[in-house]
Parts: sequence; structure tokens; C-alpha cells
Amino acid sequence: MADKALTAQSTIGEWLDSEIGGPIVRELLAASGGSAESLAPVRGLPLQQLVALSQGKMPQEVVDGLVLKANGGVMPEDAGESGWVEKINPGRFDGKTLIVTGAASGIGKATASRIAREGGRVVAVDVSAERLEQLKAELPSAEIITVVGDITAQESVDAIVAAAGDRIDGLANVAGINDDFSPLGETSDAMWDRVMGVNVTGAFKLTRAVLPAMLDAGKGSVVNVTSEAGLRGNASGNAYTTSKHAVVGMTRSAAFMYGPAGIRVNAVAPGGVATGIPFPPNVSATGSARLQPFQSAIPTLATAEQLAASITFLLSDDGVNINGVILPSDGGWSVQ
Repeated sequence: MADKALTAQSTIGEWLDSEIGGPIVRELLAASGGSAESLAPVRGLPLQQLVALSQGKMPQEVVDGLVLKANGGVMPEDAGESGWVEKINPGRFDGKTLIVTGAASGIGKATASRIAREGGRVVAVDVSAERLEQLKAELPSAEIITVVGDITAQESVDAIVAAAGDRIDGLANVAGINDDFSPLGETSDAMWDRVMGVNVTGAFKLTRAVLPAMLDAGKGSVVNVTSEAGLRGNASGNAYTTSKHAVVGMTRSAAFMYGPAGIRVNAVAPGGVATGIPFPPNVSATGSARLQPFQSAIPTLATAEQLAASITFLLSDDGVNINGVILPSDGGWSVQ
């Protein structure tokens, strides 16, 4: 690192391995009771990502301070990107209309943003009107239609399809909520109903609603977001794990049924994501204790933009020969 300035875009691993940056980061961690070992899963992420990972505990000023300290009080000019960098494919979605749920934050926002920047007309769906407007404001030249609604409600589903119009080329079912890590014996009716409603029923209703337009066109692409919890039993609680296994089954069934009609249905299974969906308060102590040793084996965390790269690949014509696939986008967690 002697010939390259440390910036907010330098990876956490580059900071830790640097003779200059390593002591600075370790000093900060020690002051908060942490250690360099706790950052092992995120070594490949930019230092900037710590702001999102901290969920408000580390403000932007702290990262800026680290960069200044590592560079003698001078903010360095762009020293080039480190690690993975999102690369836009101009025109990949030209002339296409795609619906993205959960579009106001996290993976959904990154997916909607990428589609829009690659020429697509996006119907962005979320329960937060304010954050949807923020998405539009960030991309003023893009064609983004916002729909505020609850995908578990039929009237919202109808409004989404109406906003899309006669042509629907793709659907990304990204919206989802987590559970409280409770094992089956502790799972409340309210937790079960809410998680299954958003993660399964909402995706089912919206997919069912877009199928007529895709069948009329003789083509279409649906990408569901499942999870590592849809591939194993030791990644989350009972309700979330069940819901994400159900998404896998729904994906495979639809791919089989509608593949001959030109409609591809696939799913992406994220592992750890730096801007992941929040957990409810009061998580189960029993479930958390049982899950912790297995969750600590996550090899790396991804950014929302990295997940969007996987989702948009399957949505696009680049995924032309892929149908019924459950794609782990998890840094290799699924092979452990």
C-alpha cells in the first residue's frame, strides 16, 4: 500500500494489512470493544461500507476521519477503485418495463437503480413513499414509476400491474422481512403470518398478476429472492426459513409450468448482505444461541449492489438459457 493512498473505497482488508491504516482501524475497534477478527467476513468490502454495516453507530464523519488520519490530514484524490466495482451495461434494459418490490432500500433499491441506469422503465414498489421519492430524486433522468403499497393486499397488486401497463418484461420479487430467530415451538401466530405473508404470499400474488402480460408477449423473466435460509436450516428462525424454502418451491414450479411459454423463473439466494433487512426487536435467545456458531461461519458479506448484479443478470437477456435455477449469491457459504 506504500504506493497507493488509503481511501474510503479501499477495502477493509487493505486498511487492516497496511502499516499505516492497520493501527488506525485497530485503535478505533479497540475503543468500541471490537477486534480486527470481527471484520474477517467483510475484508473485501470498501471501508465506506462500515457506515451502512453499523446501522447508524458509525457516522460518515468517522470514516472521513480515518481517511484523513491515514493521509496526514489531507483528503486524497481518487486513488482508483479497489475490489469489485459495479459496471453499468448501457442499454441492457432499453425498451423494457420491469417491476421491483422492496425498491426503496437495500437490495431492492440497488436492483431498481441498476435497471433504470441500464435503460429500463422501472415500476418501483415499497411501503415507504418518502424513500421511493428519494430513489427518484437520485436518478432524475431515469423513468421510474413509484407505487406505494403492501404486496400482500390485492388492491396494491392491482395498482402495481396498472402502473406497469400492458407490457411487463420482468419482475424482481425482492421485498422481504426477517423473523425473530425463534424455533418452531416459540414462533407466534403473528410472526408466522407476517413473515409468510410478505415473503411468500406477496410474491405469489404479484407473480400471478404479471403472468397474463408475459403470456401474451410469449416471454418474460421473474426473479425471486430467497436466501441461504432457503437452502439450509441453520441460517435463521423457523418462519423465515420456512418462507424462503417456499420461495424455492414456488420458483421451481413456475419455471416448470411456464418455461415452454417463454417465461423464465429463477431465484437468487443471498448470504450475508451488508445492508440486509432488519430484525424485529426481542429476538429469541434460544434461537440466537443455537444459530450463532453457524452464522459466524459466513465467509463474507456482500453489498446490495453485488446482489443486484446477480438479480439483473437473471432478469436480462443475458440469462436467456437459465430457467428454474436457485443461484446462491453468498460468497461460497452454500458449499460449506
